[in-house]
Amino acid sequence: MVGDFQVTMEKQSSFRASTMEKQKSFRGFMEKQKSFRIVMEKQLSFMGSERKKNKESPGKRGDLPIHLAARAGNLSRVKEIIQNYSNNETKDLLAKQNLEGETPLYVASENGHALVVSEILNYLDLQTASIAARNGYDPFHIAAKQGHLEVLRELLHSFPNLAMTTDLSNSTALHTAATQGHIDVVKLLLESDSNLAKIARNNGKTVLHSAARMGHLEVVKALLNKDPSTGFRTDKKGQTALHMAVKGQNEEILLELVKPDPAVLSLEDNKGNTALHIATKKGRTQNVRCLLSMECININATNKAGETPLDVAEKFGSPELVSILRDAGAANSTDQRKPPNPSKQLKQTVSDIKHDVQSQLQQTRQTGMRVQKIAKKLKKLHISGLNNAINSATVVAVLIATVAFAAIFTVPGQYVEDKTHGFSLGQANIANNAAFLIFFVFDSLALFISLAVVVVQCGGSNLCRCD
Repeated sequence: MVGDFQVTMEKQSSFRASTMEKQKSFRGFMEKQKSFRIVMEKQLSFMGSERKKNKESPGKRGDLPIHLAARAGNLSRVKEIIQNYSNNETKDLLAKQNLEGETPLYVASENGHALVVSEILNYLDLQTASIAARNGYDPFHIAAKQGHLEVLRELLHSFPNLAMTTDLSNSTALHTAATQGHIDVVKLLLESDSNLAKIARNNGKTVLHSAARMGHLEVVKALLNKDPSTGFRTDKKGQTALHMAVKGQNEEILLELVKPDPAVLSLEDNKGNTALHIATKKGRTQNVRCLLSMECININATNKAGETPLDVAEKFGSPELVSILRDAGAANSTDQRKPPNPSKQLKQTVSDIKHDVQSQLQQTRQTGMRVQKIAKKLKKLHISGLNNAINSATVVAVLIATVAFAAIFTVPGQYVEDKTHGFSLGQANIANNAAFLIFFVFDSLALFISLAVVVVQCGGSNLCRCD
């Protein structure tokens, strides 16, 4: 029994020894894994820091140390850098731009470091403080876009005129803040100058247009409280803020825009579309329902294409909107007997008169041309007849001259053959006869008159040809 007990004890001690060895080897393995993990973490941490360092390195953005300190919000470092420069050099330093056109004030404003902004502003004038980056934003704009209220307070305290600066599209900081929905920034800027809400972008859109389109209800309320008349301002397309709002999906904004004056419901854009036309075209079912619930809505208004909202719904294939509009009493343009438009009638009348006048002028020109042709033909006939008459008279005159000339040398009767008193040899016996003398005179006259007629006719013929 004692021997068996000793054997059992030896087995247990050997088992314990082997177990302890396994545990030691396992611990060694775990320590190796832990050390390996620590090494990998260090490597990853080193790689991450290197990446971050490369991202913020001066080589990528062209940042100077002052840019890096301002971007990080390191106020002590900013002060330290500024103290190394004289007053004149400090202004030049703070006007330096990186590759993106950003100044130290810009990067501090963008990242919301109000204390750094306040420190930098001590050394700047308005011109330097309003230097814009390549994206068109100046420090004030970028702070408004990011919603950094305290930064804007610091900027307004030093340079209130920064609120009036505009970007490439003629947008103010108020416009930028309203588009992003930063209600606190909007209220701050409206308190500084309520006229900012009246400044429109290059496309004619006001702050209210953008806020309504983006669905920022509180911004819309703040703008309307300052100036309710902005709801009637139109952009270059002739659209109001209500036209823009119906393109979105916030019904409460529609109610706010109509509340100051329901007449805005009837305003048309350059194509004659009301807000109901636009909502129908965009397929905004809830907005259409909201508009139809308003008392002053003209459900059958026609645009310049002669389309009612129901026509638009059918055109764009929206059965649900067609049903909603029909239930509300909407009609097609063909179902309405609308009196003719006076302006269109006037245009048509003017067009008809213009056409008639042009037609009469054309006929007058054609008649004048025909009369000229007839006159030319008559003139030719006249000249031809005159020439024929001249030729005929000339022929007769030549014949008369010929006969008269021959008659002078052809004396009738006998000639004197014997010399007698009062006569010469070869003389016609009738030479001294009174009748012959009369004949001779008239024959001579006939000859010379006919010759004169021939000369005159030939001269007149030449004159006619010259004409």
